[in-house]
Amino acid sequence: MSTFAFDRRAALIPIDVQRGFDYPPWGRRDNPRMERHGRALLDAWRRAGWPLIHVRHDSVMPRSSLQPGHPGNAFREGFEPMPGEPLVSKSVNAAFIGTDLDLRLRRLGVDCVVLFGISTDMCVSTTARVAANLGYRTIVVGDACQCFDLDDGAGSLIRAEEIARAHLATLRAEFAEVVDTSDVLVALDQALAEERWSATA
Repeated sequence: MSTFAFDRRAALIPIDVQRGFDYPPWGRRDNPRMERHGRALLDAWRRAGWPLIHVRHDSVMPRSSLQPGHPGNAFREGFEPMPGEPLVSKSVNAAFIGTDLDLRLRRLGVDCVVLFGISTDMCVSTTARVAANLGYRTIVVGDACQCFDLDDGAGSLIRAEEIARAHLATLRAEFAEVVDTSDVLVALDQALAEERWSATA
């Protein structure tokens, strides 16, 4: 049995799962399973009826593939908000900065956020750090995140896998619980089973 647990005060927050990351200058990415895992999380959360808030990056940078009006601003297939699901638009890395995300979560009674998306080292990491500083129990679903190779400034590339490993380790050390999709799905099933048992006890 999993020792990882939460309850319906946990909100799922998919971050920036947008088509713009398929355009230049974004390069080689890690984790080809990211979309499959992300869709599994969304499907399970929707079936449970637990809080879900989508985050989209609306870039203010000239020529960005994530600018409103660019095809890349759209969500990837399968990650579009369903009717009635809330959407938070941001223009910086952290989803809490310049948005009403914190207010929305407080009004829902949420005390735990479950994060996944793009990119591991940028908007997911920054949002996780701010969430932890705001007092939320913060969970990052590492195998449902994705990042990109980066120039190290000295003529070499740091592979996306190395970047993800280092950033997830840093989050785990100080800011968040880092888990896999399977951990979340098992914990969600257990929480729902406990709810059903409590309702009939």
